[in-house]
Amino acid sequence: MLKINENYLKLQASYLFSDIARKVASFQEQHPDMDVIKLGIGDVTRPLPDACIKAFHAAVDEMGTESGFHGYGPEQGYEFLRQAIADNDFQARGAKITADEIFVSDGAKCDTGNIQELFSIDARVAIPDPVYPVYLDTNVMAGRTGTFADGRYQGITYLDSTHENSYVPELPAEPVDLIYLCFPNNPTGSTISKEQLKIWVDYAKENKALILFDAAYEAFIRDDSLPHSIYEVEGAREVAIEFRSFSKNAGFTGTRCAYTVVPKECVAYDSAGNRQPVHPLWNRRHCTKFNGVSYPVQRAAEAVYSDEGKAQVRELVGSYLKNGDLIARVIGELGFDYVGGDNSPYIWIRSDRDSWEFFDMLLTRAGVVCTPGAGFGKCGRGYIRLSAFNSYENVERAMERIRQAL
Repeated sequence: MLKINENYLKLQASYLFSDIARKVASFQEQHPDMDVIKLGIGDVTRPLPDACIKAFHAAVDEMGTESGFHGYGPEQGYEFLRQAIADNDFQARGAKITADEIFVSDGAKCDTGNIQELFSIDARVAIPDPVYPVYLDTNVMAGRTGTFADGRYQGITYLDSTHENSYVPELPAEPVDLIYLCFPNNPTGSTISKEQLKIWVDYAKENKALILFDAAYEAFIRDDSLPHSIYEVEGAREVAIEFRSFSKNAGFTGTRCAYTVVPKECVAYDSAGNRQPVHPLWNRRHCTKFNGVSYPVQRAAEAVYSDEGKAQVRELVGSYLKNGDLIARVIGELGFDYVGGDNSPYIWIRSDRDSWEFFDMLLTRAGVVCTPGAGFGKCGRGYIRLSAFNSYENVERAMERIRQAL
């Protein structure tokens, strides 16, 4: 008799964004004339930068020639892209990351979910609350948790991110082995200073722990004092893995390209307490389970780092931040407490309503889709998240509708 992995049965009935899609589809079916404006799921809405499109086309044309055809590429990514990433995203900021420490993939979501395979089932895991669901659900699937009760899984150390701590969690009260951090944060839009991040790096070094740092939204940082990478902090190479994506800065949500950085000094430990480098483990996992991102997509990603591409990405990110400024201004005028929107495309809004009730109210009375905070964890109850990913015209219309509805 074939048995299933019963850890999957611990998962909640469905994925947050599937619930949202189902509710919106049902509403639109009942109200076909309603123009619904979606400020919920963080999917970009503007086209790829022209520099990326040109590089994409050129690479596709190459693939149609005998001399330019590319079959299986290196699983870790082509050297041209890995070197461009190292030069521009890290070394230009004083972070000593080399091309061979970068692993190109088809999405940060995949990498943040897959990385936990490298670590023991009995690893003590610390996860922020509220949180991007993938961090938590993949550890549930792996068997690192107990049952689900009152909005939380047994066996997980939750790092509360609340109004009281400005949505930057405090160090765990008990020792942990694996720590998930995300800044600028999804869903709250909060940011972390270099001094605050240094506290986490020092904690990881003292406790022989490892930080999984999701920096997918670093391109939205406007405050020059804020770190774009954890590797801007001294000592982070030994205790941190960083995840990045081209999805939100260059619009690659449908094109699929991201990367993970695993420094060669980064270590975990075997059962005897011996230091084991993580880089070769991730390399082996990557080579065994992944065949690489397509050549045309990697050429398109490389174009992000051209002079033309950099200017176009800045304009693209700036347009979403302009939306965030508008959302934040209106939400503030309506008297809500909020965070985000200034160095992040997300605005995290606190209210006295149940978050799903708030979601239903905005959908039915304003025709605007938000994301209920409860879907991100216990600390998200009473919050909603609005996304700046849409056109400015749609955001203007959405905020006027919200103003009228409230």
